[in-house]
Amino acid sequence: MVVVDGHTLRPLDVYDVAVQARKVEIPAEAVTRIRRSREHLERLARENVPIYGVTTGYGEMVYVLVDNRHESELQTNLVRSHAAGVGAALTREESRAIMAARLNALCRGFSAVRQELVERLALYLNEDIVPVIPAVGSLGASGDLGPLAHMAVTLIGEGYVFGEKGEKVPTREVLAKRGLEPLQLKFKEGLGLINGTSAMTGVGSLIAHQASEQLLQAEIITGLALEVLRASSSAFQPEGHELARPHKGQIDCAFNLRQLLAGSRLIPSHQQLREELDAQRSQGAGATRTEVYLQKAYTLRCVPQVLGAVRDTLAHTHKTLTVELNSANDNPLFIEDREVFHGGNFHGQPIAFVMDFTSIALTQLGVMSERRTNRLLNQHLSGGLPEFLVKSNPGLNCGFAGAQYPATALVAENRVTATPASIQSIPSNGDNQDVVSMGLISARNARRILENNYYILAVEALAAAQAVDLLGVRDQLGKAGRTTYETLRARVPMLEADRYMSDELYGVRDLLAAGTLLREQRNAGLELVGCA
Repeated sequence: MVVVDGHTLRPLDVYDVAVQARKVEIPAEAVTRIRRSREHLERLARENVPIYGVTTGYGEMVYVLVDNRHESELQTNLVRSHAAGVGAALTREESRAIMAARLNALCRGFSAVRQELVERLALYLNEDIVPVIPAVGSLGASGDLGPLAHMAVTLIGEGYVFGEKGEKVPTREVLAKRGLEPLQLKFKEGLGLINGTSAMTGVGSLIAHQASEQLLQAEIITGLALEVLRASSSAFQPEGHELARPHKGQIDCAFNLRQLLAGSRLIPSHQQLREELDAQRSQGAGATRTEVYLQKAYTLRCVPQVLGAVRDTLAHTHKTLTVELNSANDNPLFIEDREVFHGGNFHGQPIAFVMDFTSIALTQLGVMSERRTNRLLNQHLSGGLPEFLVKSNPGLNCGFAGAQYPATALVAENRVTATPASIQSIPSNGDNQDVVSMGLISARNARRILENNYYILAVEALAAAQAVDLLGVRDQLGKAGRTTYETLRARVPMLEADRYMSDELYGVRDLLAAGTLLREQRNAGLELVGCA
């Protein structure tokens, strides 16, 4: 059971509710806050005090006073008129995440909606009644108006929800089967439901959790690649990070790499390489590849610096999302014994920024992976591996040549997709919304890059496993490397000769999306430092 109290919800909790179908519970103290806020609003509304969206029109029509006898009509019209989204629907899990985020924002206790409405949202989550929400239609300024309207409209029995097989079903049919009556919206409730950042924040919470797992699995795959490419362990020594350049992400990434490489007989230390080089020189030998081993390429040597920066970015994303999840982000707000707050908490700029930052960071994660794959496939860079990792009849067989192409193509696609949406403001709503955040677009871009990276990492993982077989070094891998290798080989055999590879890439992609590499390392007793 996940407690939804307006104060303690985390992106991980949103993931548990949205993906793991954990049930939610509203504690008594949250209900008390909701009631007090509602009482505050109703005292003012019954006196026809001018309150935005309660006794006035919306946006540029704020100058129009609306008599309180139209309370339900005003709120219902708002929801209906803004349920105008287009495009493919968000996933069932994303819609559940949006509901969880909106529910928690309302439980903060300043939005002045009724207890009945909040409990209906909780019921939807616990009974898996999930609105169908089109992905396109939010500017992320006066909140995620369009997407949240598609959520809100189902509470009044309109719009669509997901059927048992994922199909689109009219809401009224589902409510009738469940014996539920549609709600009638009262003062402020249409506005309270749609005037907030809960779409970008809900979707962003899923991305943040999945990105954190993807980063750990990227480190795991990196570890195996470092072993077969005989990277020096000296680049990961704690002193160079903890004493010389103490960024937390860099320190944690270096720690994880030391864990992942522990026990490997393939990874030489700087001292071992120096001794080998000195011995060769004493025998009159010229420059050797040992000298190259002392200063490996950046994708092998600078992993803590690059993925560490990705870690720090994701940590900032988690922090910002956590604050936003536990914020009252609609307008106006009713804080007990204080003047009604007419402000702009609905503006999504903080989330838009961190989702764009996440896109940039994840793009660089993919770049690092694809460049290591290139080293594995290039016989001039791999330190002795056959080109394109094919040993039998090279030329007749192409090996991994074709598998590299989607990884490289997706890096290019990620770079295009990582163009910030948060600076693409276009005024709307009669120039009332003259600066908008485009936060949901930022989140959708980050989601696309996250998904692309699973394929990029899948290619590197299979290439590294192929290198293990070609070198015949399975027994020289460290414990973590063997776990990774065996997890991959349990699903995909060694490439002896050219074969159809797409299904194998899909399979490893699914393995990574499910967090299998990380789970298998934990089952083997290895605990890695996370970034949230």
